[in-house]
Amino acid sequence: MAQEYKLKGLSSLDLQDGEKREVEVEGIENGKVLLVKLDGTTHAMSSNCTHYGAPLKLGVVTPDGRLTCAWHGACFNVATGDVEDAPALDPLAKFDIVEKSGAIYIKGDEATIKASRRSANHKCSASQQEQVVIVGGGSGAIGALQGLREHGSKAKVTLISSEPNLPIDRTKLSKALIADPSKILLRPQQWFDEADIQTISDSVSAVDFSKKSVSTSSGKSYPYTKLILATGGTPKKLPMPGFKDLENIFVLRTIPHVQAILSAVGEKKGKNIVVVGSSFIGMEVANALAKENNVTVIGMEKAPLERVMGAEVGNIFKSIIEKNGVKFRMEAGVEKANPSSENLKVVGSVSLKDGTELPADLVILGVGVAPATEFLQENKAIELEKDGSLKTNEQFQVLGQSDVYAIGDIATYPYHGPGGDGSFTRIEHWNVAMNAGRSVGTQIARPTMKAKPFIPVFWSALGSQLRYCGNTPNGWDDLAVKGTPDEGKFAAYYGNKGTVVAVASMMMDPIMTKAAELMRRKKMPSLDEIKNGTDILEVGLPAEVKI
Repeated sequence: MAQEYKLKGLSSLDLQDGEKREVEVEGIENGKVLLVKLDGTTHAMSSNCTHYGAPLKLGVVTPDGRLTCAWHGACFNVATGDVEDAPALDPLAKFDIVEKSGAIYIKGDEATIKASRRSANHKCSASQQEQVVIVGGGSGAIGALQGLREHGSKAKVTLISSEPNLPIDRTKLSKALIADPSKILLRPQQWFDEADIQTISDSVSAVDFSKKSVSTSSGKSYPYTKLILATGGTPKKLPMPGFKDLENIFVLRTIPHVQAILSAVGEKKGKNIVVVGSSFIGMEVANALAKENNVTVIGMEKAPLERVMGAEVGNIFKSIIEKNGVKFRMEAGVEKANPSSENLKVVGSVSLKDGTELPADLVILGVGVAPATEFLQENKAIELEKDGSLKTNEQFQVLGQSDVYAIGDIATYPYHGPGGDGSFTRIEHWNVAMNAGRSVGTQIARPTMKAKPFIPVFWSALGSQLRYCGNTPNGWDDLAVKGTPDEGKFAAYYGNKGTVVAVASMMMDPIMTKAAELMRRKKMPSLDEIKNGTDILEVGLPAEVKI
């Protein structure tokens, strides 16, 4: 039941336009709301991001009415509280403001204020002849489901995933090695039931595009009027001797993978663990296991993540993770995996090309993923790109196909962010998949709505929290690092021909978020301006989005 609650220490609405202020709610333990003034109107809303609970007072408010979280790029509409960008699923709650007797009150119920969120409209009884089939169970799939139901689609929706569980927060697998899917479900079974969404655990084996039908390995067939392909990536394996045959060599993508890794580690710690690949996944899982085990990362580059982040920034990550106990063997090539002397079926060591032999009770491969489109490789009705992905337009419609969409790791789409110039790009980011899914779901529900442009954002747990926005489809040729990198506090600006195309930061919020909003407006300062001292937090944001 809604009632009035007084805001502590506030006698008038004295915010400046564009200002945000977190205020305590009297009478509710730990109750807080965020006040934001925009175009002369003060709005009261949930104080924390509905993704991981970041204080939204640290975020960025834009003139066109967006409130973007400083941590992972989740964005909300100030006027409605609705989700604008991933990775948030739930919208913010909004509260009416009452001024009386020299005090400020909000109208709301205690549970909603404390929850710092509200439920989006998802309840539905499917009644349309439209049949939407979604193949895949990751962030792209859940984004599509949200877009469909939030915008009123009553289509019959079937979600087919090869995983044994409902969609999960996959980002937590490598960062925290969570083996219980119930702890990281994006939505519980009740939500799918209320949204009238059929969930199928099965592998898709073929698609008949002419008959508009999807076949699965169990022999079943599912007709569609709209098809959303969101199958994600297949972890790559190594072709060297031993890696295909020996046990206790793992990839990491799903709950069963995590369960297998933790089983191999066992209760008795102190295991020798070799991680092949200084990728984000490799670095995260190494950091997660290093506290109680002997972990070594093998990388081919001079520094971890050198190709993406550069050696200077890669060595910052290396230094942070080394303090947590991880050892590195950089500029190293893997020769083979060797069996254990105690059990010839199980790995016992990894040989490097320089002759070094690293003891290994288990090996984890972090050498990248390939688009999970194996079920389309022999399909003559569709043409895969060289990397196995599907080329789409800006609306993520597969080129040459009607009523078929591709999103996430399998989609190569025109990138219009800084330095992109419409270059066809494949981006393996959680947020990109979810934003694309939400866009496609919304388009199906409301065909007249245009896809919303977004700047790619990702984050990583590398001892400290890394934030990153932008992309480098055409590479980068210069770098400016600000802050105190030796302390793990920095902002790195990546330039291509003078244009800042990507920004990475640690412990300098909300620089990444502000950069992403500037990029959307084509107002990001040049790399020379950054080098000469321009602080992007002081740069004004115009209302018009230009990508």
